[in-house]
Amino acid sequence: DRRFAEYVRLCAVAEHVAGGVRLDDTLDRVYESFRGLIPFNRIGCALIGEDGSAVKAAWARSDRPLKVLRGFTAPLAGSSLESILQTGEPRILNDLEAHLAGHPESVSTRLIVEEGIRSSLTCPLVTQGKPVGFLFFSSVEKNAYRDLHQGVFLHIAGQLSALIEKSRLYQQVLDLNNDLLAAQESLRIQATRDGLTGIYNRRAILEFAEAELQRALRHGAPVALVLIDVDHFKLTNDLHGHLAGDAVLHAVAGALAGNLRAYDRVGRYGGEEFLLVIVESDPEAVLATVERLRLAVAALRVEHDGKTIGATASFGIAVRGQRSAFDLMTEAGRRHDFT
Repeated sequence: DRRFAEYVRLCAVAEHVAGGVRLDDTLDRVYESFRGLIPFNRIGCALIGEDGSAVKAAWARSDRPLKVLRGFTAPLAGSSLESILQTGEPRILNDLEAHLAGHPESVSTRLIVEEGIRSSLTCPLVTQGKPVGFLFFSSVEKNAYRDLHQGVFLHIAGQLSALIEKSRLYQQVLDLNNDLLAAQESLRIQATRDGLTGIYNRRAILEFAEAELQRALRHGAPVALVLIDVDHFKLTNDLHGHLAGDAVLHAVAGALAGNLRAYDRVGRYGGEEFLLVIVESDPEAVLATVERLRLAVAALRVEHDGKTIGATASFGIAVRGQRSAFDLMTEAGRRHDFT
């Protein structure tokens, strides 16, 4: 009856643990499920690297502060963990303080003892003959583990090893996918941003302007395009050099972008010209926005090579009509007398 009850309990644990997909999720289920089967205050998992030379802490959960954190790495060759893989049997250490006294070079043991742990059951994880890592059950009590606990674990070790390996592979795929998404986002930003100023480049701001104009035509919403030209920029380059000119453009772009609403956009149209798209604003609000931007640019003081360089800009405004972004840009370009 006792063995049958234990078997039923193990089946329930296996079913619960099998529900995990990601590595962390699977190991969290181990932590929650093994209560009552094996005594512990802490469970940790370390995985063997692809080349088999090192063991890296991948997960840990405890009812006390952790010192051996995710990412902690130790060589496998010549370690006591290597001998566990050779025997294929779980190892019990019921007095970690004594073990540390005999192996003072073991950093992981010292950290575990500092956590308050006094005994441990280390279980090898092997799937299809390939060692994948170790699962550590740890207790604050000395002499917490007996041969019975080894037997309990061996009942489920094979399945658990396969689950953890599956979860690790799934996590790797998930991480690679996240890396790919991040790389795609980085490429998207690079494709839409001006390399010098960090704001939208010409293509991106024109695409945004055209999309907003089409939306405005459909819904009758106001939209304005503002062409901005940094005054006497050639003179700045001639007097102070092109690096100073680049610094001025970067500062002007920051002043423009930093004084816009979240749904308006500004981009570098070319050279010292910028294009601003203002949406859902009446003419008075557009003029107020442009005046705020004009003052922000005029207040700039760019420090370069020991010199202070100021800047001003001219603004040309065009509002929505039955025209394309290019037509509005042409009209805005004719209105640079706004200062």
